[in-house]
Amino acid sequence: MRIAVFGGSFNPLHNGHAMLADTIVKELHYDKVLFVPTFIPPHKIVNESIAAEHRLGMIKAFCHSVPDNVFVAEDCEIRRGGVSYTFDTLTFLAEKYKNLLDGKLSFVMGDEVAAEFHKWKNPEGIAQIADFIITHRYPDAGVLESKLVKNNPGKDYAGDFKARFDEKKFGYPCLYLKEPMLPVSSTQIRGRILENRSFKYLIPPAVYDYIKEHKLYINLENQK
Repeated sequence: MRIAVFGGSFNPLHNGHAMLADTIVKELHYDKVLFVPTFIPPHKIVNESIAAEHRLGMIKAFCHSVPDNVFVAEDCEIRRGGVSYTFDTLTFLAEKYKNLLDGKLSFVMGDEVAAEFHKWKNPEGIAQIADFIITHRYPDAGVLESKLVKNNPGKDYAGDFKARFDEKKFGYPCLYLKEPMLPVSSTQIRGRILENRSFKYLIPPAVYDYIKEHKLYINLENQK
């Protein structure tokens, strides 16, 4: 079985995430994509975040809405708590799925974070455990559209799209998907909800229903 690991805040999961995961299954011929919501990301400061249980809940709702169990909500980072280091997560998942895996896990990351991969905890160890799928993201995807909700890089990271990815300088074998992801961002969606603007068709229906049911992002101060 070929398994890809897709980590992130997923705050909320949107159609760009869904399209990328579907591409990995249908075009790269992976059997499963594990969605791994981070607990505390080491490379950025997440402001105005909702409870981890809701981020996980949205992922579960989405995964359950897709046939054949090709998408799986994996809660290992939330259960572990603390800062979510990719090396620790991949070590855990490689052991958990060792009897199912054909070869290595594959780890999915955007090129804006891959540009600073050398700053991560134990990048050499990560490369030994997993192959890399790197996806291109639009630098003008509306990430900074809302002034009300922002994700800020940690002190050692440029963050967002200030660091440019160079495939030749990356230093590890990788599959680089150069066709950009859909120009959607979680920051943009949170801002639109807070500003009472349209957002329904930026996210999968199951995620939309979850947000509406739990009244998420309307008053962020009450959802931390």
